[in-house]
Amino acid sequence: MKIGIIIHSHSGNTLSVAQKIKDRLAAAGHSVNLEQVTAVNGDPKEARNVQLKDIPDTSKYDLLIFGAPVWAFSLSPVMKLYLSQLPSMQGKKIGCFVTQQLRFRFMGGNNAISQMKKACQSKGGSIYETGIVNWSHKQREARIEEVVQKLGEV
Repeated sequence: MKIGIIIHSHSGNTLSVAQKIKDRLAAAGHSVNLEQVTAVNGDPKEARNVQLKDIPDTSKYDLLIFGAPVWAFSLSPVMKLYLSQLPSMQGKKIGCFVTQQLRFRFMGGNNAISQMKKACQSKGGSIYETGIVNWSHKQREARIEEVVQKLGEV
């Protein structure tokens, strides 16, 4: 299966989780590409003026996994804009994950995942799994492994 992992990562946390998912899927025999959505202005304080620089093409993949950080209790504006500009994803299986600094999922993670799911479903995609990694949680490594396992079983 041809899988695209498409992420926005500001600090590298989301990228590190995405790389682990990629490694797991590749070990299972899948063809996996990891691509990043980047903005001309990547400063979280300037989120209202986001303009995308790198816009990965989703059409070449059978399955998609999207990952992004939580900013201000919400999905990063870079990923929001990217998802809003995508063409139809009708018939594609989609996984989503977010990383957040705060310890508890209800502190933005749940909201960000909900936003991601709605954006993908509005384009016809079918969500197969989601995950949240709380970076400051004592069980961070276990949470990362849980997300990698859930999204790596396709």
